[in-house]
This record gives sequence, structure tokens and C-alpha cells, in this order.
Amino acid sequence: MELDIIKVITPTAVSFFLGIAITPIVTHYLYKYKCWKKRAGNTKGLGDESGTPIFNELHKEKEVGTPRMGGLVVVASVCITTALFWLVSYFSTGGPSGEIDFLSRTQTWLPFAGFLFGALVGFMEDLTVIGGSKRFPDGLPFIYRAIPVLVFGAFIAWWFYAKLGMSEIFIPFYGFMDLGIWFIPFFLLVLLSILMSGVIDGIDGLSGGVLSVTFSSIGLIAFLSSQFDASAFSFVIVGGLLAFLWFNIPPARFYLTETGFIALALALTILAFMTNTVILLPLLAFIPFMTVITNIIQILSKKIRGKKVFLVAPIHHHFEALGWPPYKVVMRYWIISVIFAFIGVIVALVG
Repeated sequence: MELDIIKVITPTAVSFFLGIAITPIVTHYLYKYKCWKKRAGNTKGLGDESGTPIFNELHKEKEVGTPRMGGLVVVASVCITTALFWLVSYFSTGGPSGEIDFLSRTQTWLPFAGFLFGALVGFMEDLTVIGGSKRFPDGLPFIYRAIPVLVFGAFIAWWFYAKLGMSEIFIPFYGFMDLGIWFIPFFLLVLLSILMSGVIDGIDGLSGGVLSVTFSSIGLIAFLSSQFDASAFSFVIVGGLLAFLWFNIPPARFYLTETGFIALALALTILAFMTNTVILLPLLAFIPFMTVITNIIQILSKKIRGKKVFLVAPIHHHFEALGWPPYKVVMRYWIISVIFAFIGVIVALVG
């Protein structure tokens, strides 16, 4: 048990300190090449073309002058840490031994591959925003970046189903439910839901803190289920996120944006299925799922009733519009995330 704990904690610490160390290099180039939006706010509203005047007023000075692609800190720290522990294991034992190396075929190849692919898709999206495209000044439409992610997700879901023989999901207090071929569309539905929650990256410190809690809870459940490689990988991501968060608390030095979030969305989805926690995601990732639900409520209300439920969506901006300071929104969201993650872990253990 002691060795397993060391296997999880050590790379987590390394990932954090690597993230701290590489941040000055990353920020140097992000500021040098002015990697930020060329115009603040959004030109489109949530679900319509009427614009977002409240959002634009709240954020008229925040997005211009602060770089995007802060997710590079997370991506780089995770990749370097994973490679470092693999190399140490390889050269110290004549091959990956599993004693300190957590990059295993059974538990971490798929989430790591998803993490890398998501980072690539997000990087291309951020380049579009930074380039100040006249056609897409706010970046590519959601469907443009969702399609490649969902195609990749379909491949992963097929691999689970056809190659690994996985078609069941675990429902707490009930047991396993066999979805058959419907496992694949269910996987894509979960991935799409998480992908849509990327709008939580809207206030300094919000996404980094919330996602750190989510990956920590999944890492803990994986550890208690003896999936030590999956646990180590989850906590390595947490280490990178905490390094990012160190520089993202107000005033943010950079934003996570799509480079980081899409990578994390794919990794989170895959890890949730591998650790049988997918049904618990509304608890473990309560804030992202709540954000998606409130967005859907806002869109449907505007389409059906012709008026809004919230002053502005996503809902964290609603609280800003009510006069809450951004730091109050962020810290309360952190607290809520921790409480619901605790509940999710408890349900996972007793269910």
C-alpha cells in the first residue's frame, strides 16, 4: 500500500513543480506573440444572434490583453511527467516495470491518447481566436470543434465495446446495466455534455479549481478500487491543474481555454468509464453539469417563452450580474464542488 501511495503522490508533486517551472517560458511566448482575443466579449448570444450585452459589459476588459492557451501548462506538465516516469522506469529496470511507471496499456493509454488529441483540437481552436479571424472573431462555432472530438470519442467508445468487451455501466445501489451497442451513443452523450461545460472557463480561477476537485475525486475512487495507474494519471492532471491555478487566480496571467479544456474533457470522459464512475459524474463534476443544464434552460426559455430565466448564462455570469464579486463566485463554486465530490465518493464506496 505504501508503494502504491508513493506511486500516486510522487508524480503528482512532480507535475505540479514542472508546471510551475515551465510557466515563465509559456507566458513569455504567449505575451510576446499577443496570444489573446483581439476583441472582448461575444458577438453572438446564447442560442441566438442578438448578442450578449450583459456579458460583454462584465468582461469588456478581461479577455483582451490576457493570453489564451494557458492549458499548455497543464498539457506540458502532464506529458513531461508521464514521459519522465516512463523513462526512469525503463532505464532503471530494463523496461517499464509498473513500480513507478503509470503509463499502462490497461488503464492509461486511452485517457492519455484522448488527452493529447483534445489538446491538439483545442490548440487549433485557440489559434483561430488569436488570429482574429473576421469570419469567426469568437473562435470556431461549437459544432466545428465538437465534430472531431466526437469522431475520436466514437473510436474510443468502439474500442471499449469491440476490443475490450465493455458494454456495461455501473449504477450505484443497483449494479451493472448492460447497454449493448447503445454503450457507444451513451459514451458520446457523456462526452458531449462534458465538452459543452467548457463555458466554466469564464472567471479567473474557476475552471482550474473545479476541475482539480473533479479529477481528484476520480483519482481517489480509482485508488480505492486498486486502479493505481489510472489514479496516478488522474492526480498527475491535478498537479498540472494546480500549477495552472497558481497563475490563474485573480488577476489571471492566462486562461485555460480550449487547448486545456478539450484535453481534460476527453481524459475525464474516458477515466469516468474506466473507473465505473460515469453515473456519478453529475456529483463529481457537479459545477460543469449544472452549468450545462442552466444553459439549456436559458436557451429553451428564450425559444419557447421569449424571455430569459437568468440575467445572463452561463449561470456564474448571472451571479456576477447580480453584483457578486468574481472571487466570491469562484470560491463558492470551489466549496460546492468539494461538497458534491465528497458525496460522489461516498456513494461510489457504499453503492
